[in-house]
Amino acid sequence: MNPFSSGTRLRDMIRAIRACKTAAEERAVVRKECASIRAAVSDNDNDYRHRNLAKLMFIHMLGYPTHFGQMECLKLIAAPGFPEKRIGYLGLMLLLDERQEVLMLVTNSLKQDLNHANQYIVGLALCALGNICSAEMARDLAPEVERLLQFRDPNIRKKAALCSIRIVKKVPDLAENFVNPVVSLLKEKHHGVLLTGIQLCIELCNQSEEALEYFRKKCTEGLVKVLKDVVNSPYAPEYDISGIADPFLHIRLLRLLRVLGHGDADASDSMSDILAQVATKTESNKNAGNAILYECVETIMSIEDISGLRVLAINILGRFLSNRDNNIRYVALNMLMKAVSIDDQAVQRHRVTILECVKDSDASIRKRALELVYLLVNESNVKALTKELIDYLPISDQDFKGDLTAKICSIVEKLSPDKIWYIDQMLKVLCEAGNLVKDEVWHALIVVITNASNLHGYTVRSLYKAVQKSVDQETLARVAVWCIGEYGDMLVNNIGMLNMEDPITVTENDAVDVVESAIKRHTSDLTTRAMCLIALLKLSSRFPSCSQRIKDVVTQSKGSLLLELQQRSIEFDSIIEKHQNIRSALVERMPVLDEATFSGRKSGSVLAPGVSTSLKSANGVATSAAAPLVDLLDLGADEPPAAAPNSSGGNFLHDLLDVGPSPFPSQPVTTQAQKSGTDVLLDLLSIGSPAPENSSSAPDILSLTQDNKTSVSPLDTLSLATGPTLQASSSGMMDLLDGFGPSPAPPKDNGPAYPPIVAFESNSLRLTFNFSKQPGSPQVTQIEASFANKSSDAYTNFIFQAAVPKFLQLHLEPASSNTLPRNGNGSVTQKLRVTNSQHGKKSMVMRIRISYKLNNKDVLEEGQISNFPRDL
Repeated sequence: MNPFSSGTRLRDMIRAIRACKTAAEERAVVRKECASIRAAVSDNDNDYRHRNLAKLMFIHMLGYPTHFGQMECLKLIAAPGFPEKRIGYLGLMLLLDERQEVLMLVTNSLKQDLNHANQYIVGLALCALGNICSAEMARDLAPEVERLLQFRDPNIRKKAALCSIRIVKKVPDLAENFVNPVVSLLKEKHHGVLLTGIQLCIELCNQSEEALEYFRKKCTEGLVKVLKDVVNSPYAPEYDISGIADPFLHIRLLRLLRVLGHGDADASDSMSDILAQVATKTESNKNAGNAILYECVETIMSIEDISGLRVLAINILGRFLSNRDNNIRYVALNMLMKAVSIDDQAVQRHRVTILECVKDSDASIRKRALELVYLLVNESNVKALTKELIDYLPISDQDFKGDLTAKICSIVEKLSPDKIWYIDQMLKVLCEAGNLVKDEVWHALIVVITNASNLHGYTVRSLYKAVQKSVDQETLARVAVWCIGEYGDMLVNNIGMLNMEDPITVTENDAVDVVESAIKRHTSDLTTRAMCLIALLKLSSRFPSCSQRIKDVVTQSKGSLLLELQQRSIEFDSIIEKHQNIRSALVERMPVLDEATFSGRKSGSVLAPGVSTSLKSANGVATSAAAPLVDLLDLGADEPPAAAPNSSGGNFLHDLLDVGPSPFPSQPVTTQAQKSGTDVLLDLLSIGSPAPENSSSAPDILSLTQDNKTSVSPLDTLSLATGPTLQASSSGMMDLLDGFGPSPAPPKDNGPAYPPIVAFESNSLRLTFNFSKQPGSPQVTQIEASFANKSSDAYTNFIFQAAVPKFLQLHLEPASSNTLPRNGNGSVTQKLRVTNSQHGKKSMVMRIRISYKLNNKDVLEEGQISNFPRDL
């Protein structure tokens, strides 16, 4: 016989395919077999139609196309015999789905088979309908399925119930037709029918509130009785699993009771006794028993408040945590995370066991337990739990240490009882895992240190000792260098000693050694070395005896390949050598950084929408972390801030070093516009930006002149204690190193009433606003936003978002394009309409968020605009 003829048996084809050595051989065998089947289909071969369809199903499971055999399924279904119908329905379920139009042709055959005298053919039709039923088929065949729910044979009733679930999902409007029949199914003695009836009841409750209320009134007591009978039933071999009578029925009943009891106190009260009985009588030494206990716990947690039952349920979860099976412990941790919000005190009793799970060898259990510990921390236990986590930090796995470090830092920052404890814990973390600490964390630490004036000496001494032991922690070195630069004199002179401290002997050279070793360490990055240069400049004023040594160290960076280090080294060397009389004024201690501003800025960029919680900053001030977009974008205040925050937490370092943008509200949010060399130098030296041009109370240090119009170096003028207000010069401007050159002419305001502004500018993006108003509508401002790409790569998926305070209303129109051309070759424009309900009283302020894709990577830039013209 031809091995690829239509008469070939299925087993022979399978044997031929399995004998293939390569994929090409397999494709050849399948291709020949499909050709043979097509020929048989064309010849309308009735004798081997069922065999050919069986082959097609196997070929379909191998992943080859078999669409040409779909009509063969319909022909077999229409055949009178059971064997042909069986193959036809099986092929129908495998080769077709509910989206196929050809499925409409089988509806009539299904209707005939659902009314067939042979119950096995009825079963075939129900199986097929339950697998591939579409909405149209559901509407046509629902009456037949509803009638079969009362069929004499329990297997047919069971299949009809499963088919009804599919129908209700496809057409929820038909749910009411099945409510009354399902009540009789819940009284069945046959466990298979009862299981499917319960599942159908759950689906009806999910689809219809009326059905839910009906079942609560009519079926709750009956279901409680059924569960009680199952729990107390004697040994039955056909249902017994590990000594438990039908655990599947247990679980289904508990799930249905959970649905009925949720939100209804009366139903919850009626099922409390049986839930307590299940929780206490079920054995937990077998997996089947644990499954029942888990469902029981979930039901107890979902129904209305019954405190005694909840304590019992949480104790069961506590026992699960001691189980050797990782899966059981994992689901217990998941459930306990939900239980924390319901009964925190009951979960707190298992705190020790949960902490042990943090040290588990299984990575998923460690991570889930850490999240649970994070939820358990409060003001009363923060010290104990933090100590346990920090003690585990040195021996934790490297891949888990990052998550552990982040959680510890978050706990310390959110719940620290006082600043000295906050500083101590953060130093421990920096010593053990400083390289894993995020930038915003150590930025926040420096903010707290600047605000704790009574702890400056203690902190710098602690950091000095810590950096001696943990030389490889980059973040620790940054914080230590910053503090030594600011408070080095307190370190050397033991100023601000606390009672618990032991005095230490540190010379000026020892303090400089720490900074010098950090700048010379090969692992130090640009940020660390830049901070070291600033610290050395400050120490040169605080330690005059080490000034020459510091100058030599600074000079070594003049030849650096990094432009930032080279520029700072040249500038600082000039200050140390030529301007000793004003150096102390240049390097005074940083002003106290505002904790509330930094906390609000960080929460605005970190918190996700939808979170509503109360965070407590390290200074003990509670800050709201509400969900609305206005709060998310840090625009809760009605008044515009005096200084526009940077677009990301990483830029806060520039704030700390005072090299960021001008703090005056008349300047753009982030500006890279060209500034005179003096601006850059003064920023680097922590003396801020020049006063606004319209200020008459302070001299303009950028272009000071004498009466004879000769230029004077602003670095020299800083040493003058008093002096008259000097006129600005139009002919002189100095470079970074005391050179002088022509100064640009003062700007002239020849523009319209509302001149355009550069609202946002970064290294790669510029946003310009053009304003206009309609006559008679002073409150409404039309803004045309123009975006320009300064980089050499095009931006795709470009999206601009904005948020405003409550006294403003904002309407955004679609952007002109979602692709921003490179190198400024074209721009994207978007129109905004802002209505100011406090026009004339409050100035406009706006928070923006710009997202785009650069080389298939998502980029997000944020900023705040507060330099709108005042009369908008």
